[in-house]
Amino acid sequence: MATVLDASGAERSHLAGARWLGIALALLVACAAWLVVGRSRSDDGTARYETTVVSRGDLLVSVSATGTIEPTNQVDVGSELSGLIEKMLVDENDHVARGQVLAQLDLSKLTDAITRSEAVLASAEAKVLQAKATAQESRAKLDRLRAVAKLSGGKVPSSTEMESAEAAAARASADVRAAEATVAEARATLSSDRTNLAKASIRSPIDGIVLTRKMEPGQTVAASFETPVLFTIAEDLTQMELAVSVDEADVGQVREGQAATFGVDAYPGRSYPATITRVGYGSQTTDGVVSYKTILRVDNGDLSLRPGMTATAEIETERRTGVLLVPNEALRFTPSAPSARTGGRGLVGSLLPGPPPERAPHRSTTGDVSPGARTVWVLRDGEPAAVQIRTGSTDGRQTEVAAGDLVAGDRVVTDAIASAD
Repeated sequence: MATVLDASGAERSHLAGARWLGIALALLVACAAWLVVGRSRSDDGTARYETTVVSRGDLLVSVSATGTIEPTNQVDVGSELSGLIEKMLVDENDHVARGQVLAQLDLSKLTDAITRSEAVLASAEAKVLQAKATAQESRAKLDRLRAVAKLSGGKVPSSTEMESAEAAAARASADVRAAEATVAEARATLSSDRTNLAKASIRSPIDGIVLTRKMEPGQTVAASFETPVLFTIAEDLTQMELAVSVDEADVGQVREGQAATFGVDAYPGRSYPATITRVGYGSQTTDGVVSYKTILRVDNGDLSLRPGMTATAEIETERRTGVLLVPNEALRFTPSAPSARTGGRGLVGSLLPGPPPERAPHRSTTGDVSPGARTVWVLRDGEPAAVQIRTGSTDGRQTEVAAGDLVAGDRVVTDAIASAD
């Protein structure tokens, strides 16, 4: 019996030690949990919120697009003829007038061609005179034979002689027409050669300024397959255009006549006004992005803008004046579910099961909610209260309140922040 009692006591002692060890571990876990819960809440157990005062103001909705500055009329001047460039009479940035000679090719072969054509024309004209003389002689011979036949009563000459004379007269008349055609051909050739001589002097087709000069004297122009470009001329740099690519998601808001502003890297901080003159219907795809070419008219009276400059434009699509505005952060905010408060339950009480936590209000996505309906949270008595509104236009930072119970002066919640211990 003593042995059994000793064994039972040892077992009870072992069980008691294990129990106390478990209690100690539970206390350690409880302390750690209490520290975590305590740090995650404010001293008085309430959450803190960042708010913004609702006010009235102006809203500007715009579309951003990037493009390049271009002249309203830009012409590439080339040469229709092949040959050696003898002179280049203008350089880049030179102002030129319509019809002014810009460059000149070697004229030696062209003048030789004109001399040859003039000789061919003179020869053709001489042959016309010769053919006319032959025709006149044939007609005279035919007239004499007809007179003899009339006097002899048709006995002489013979019918064969009469037919030969008539045929000779017809051939002589045809030779005259052929010689005249040869003259016309020679004259056309001479005119073409003279035209080529004129084209050897490259002239400006417009009044403007030379943007680029792509060849130098002594180089050979080869115009066999395509017209080589010698100069690029802009007609008027005081009136420019900005060609931008508007994204397909924004093109529905862009229309002719809308105002815009843009800037270039060459003049930081300077804003240029512009007006949309054309919105293209044809699409262009770059790296999988679909966009539409839009043209803006630009006044460049001070010549500060130059062709090829990259510009970023802000196209004004809508302007709202004196409307109620809320920040977009308020539209995205939703309170999270509140943590269970320990209140006066103490450390151990905080570890015991308590009532289920309240569910956070959530934004309704079904039911009879009109298009554009949103929920914002207004801070009232230190707690966020849900307010239904209907939104209008937005510029990406602020949104118009088109309808709802929100008024100027309300403080809408934009974020919840954790309080320090």
